Amino acid sequence: MSRSAGTIRSVARAINVLQALNQKREMRPADLAQATGIPRPTVYRLLETLEELHLVQRDQSSERWRIALQAKSLSAGFREMDWISQAALPEMNRLSREILWPLDLNLCINGRMEVRETTMNHSPWSMEYGMVGRMLPMLPVASGRAWLAFCPDQERQEILSLLCSQFDEQPPFLTSDGPLEEVLRVSRDLGLGYRRHGFREETMSLSAPIFHDGRVMACLTVIWLKTAVKFDLAVQRYAQPLKETAAAISKRVQLAG
Repeated sequence: MSRSAGTIRSVARAINVLQALNQKREMRPADLAQATGIPRPTVYRLLETLEELHLVQRDQSSERWRIALQAKSLSAGFREMDWISQAALPEMNRLSREILWPLDLNLCINGRMEVRETTMNHSPWSMEYGMVGRMLPMLPVASGRAWLAFCPDQERQEILSLLCSQFDEQPPFLTSDGPLEEVLRVSRDLGLGYRRHGFREETMSLSAPIFHDGRVMACLTVIWLKTAVKFDLAVQRYAQPLKETAAAISKRVQLAG
């Protein structure tokens, strides 16, 4: 075997060890050898090298190895938001071809909803373009309501406090569709955030939460012209496909993470 081929093989084995540890949290060398198919003496050498690089650490009492905090530096240039986008786009394009109305992928950033991805450019029924990167106010839009409806209580309170301190929102919080608490209650009953009135008055929208590890990571939103489809009919037509697509994205995110 050439020196370069041997180096490539060593790098591949080191990555296999890191991936195995990432999946199991903690492992003994014998378990790593079995999981990766790498001979145990080689596993020991790889662990020692990775330890020198501060990518893994050993529990002296149990002889188990785990990923070290420094390993996070390997993914520093590829943010959580990036892999959510990668997981979402194929599913968004599939659903958009099915229902024709445009879809947005929204993330909560400092009390506002960012349009992270969109199918506006490909939908035959798009209403506007250049939406990616647009920051939307949280309370008026379906994605913001979906986020608040399905995030943990503590996170919701933190967001509402942020809205008060930075965006001049004050309790009791009112929306174009009624008191916020009532809107969130209806959203939970629907399994979706919604907007019937306000914001862009010519449109309505539904938004499904995308979960990872039990928390909301993004929202998938469908927007349509209110003159084309009444709200109740839109719920009947789009709610289930939207939820199923959000669940499929959640599954993709889970597998990627």
